[in-house]
Amino acid sequence: MAQRVMMVSACLAGVACVYDGSHNRRSHFAGLFKDGKVFLFCPEVLGGLRIPHPPSEIRGGDGCAVLEGRARVVSKDGRDVTEFFVLGARRTLAFARKHGVKVAVMKAKSPSCGCGQIHDGTFTGTLIPGLGVTAALLKENGIEVVSDVEYLAAISHKL
Repeated sequence: MAQRVMMVSACLAGVACVYDGSHNRRSHFAGLFKDGKVFLFCPEVLGGLRIPHPPSEIRGGDGCAVLEGRARVVSKDGRDVTEFFVLGARRTLAFARKHGVKVAVMKAKSPSCGCGQIHDGTFTGTLIPGLGVTAALLKENGIEVVSDVEYLAAISHKL
């Protein structure tokens, strides 16, 4: 078996770890996991959030700003859940380092995994440029982060 140097947001492989208890299964990622080619991770679960939980968004910036203490992650019911997101990001980074992960394919628009775009913190569906907390930490530490949308578009272009 080839060495696994890529990890994928667990929800993309069909794990029911999205905030509402659902998943974002994409058959390509489920197949990679089934074949033992990728590691799965969910920063929100690693950070201690229970599933289900109220949706959360970053207020005051993106994941980089959260890591610098300039922004917070807040749930729709008004609770500050920043500590869960930061802990999950740190645990994900530790796992990635331990296993030599080079690339992380992450769920687009998520406050943890978002790559390129995240929700703006108003819970209105408005998107802004930026990274989720875990995506920011991984990128700051030299791990390539790519959204599921970008990854699937790139592989379909190669076919």
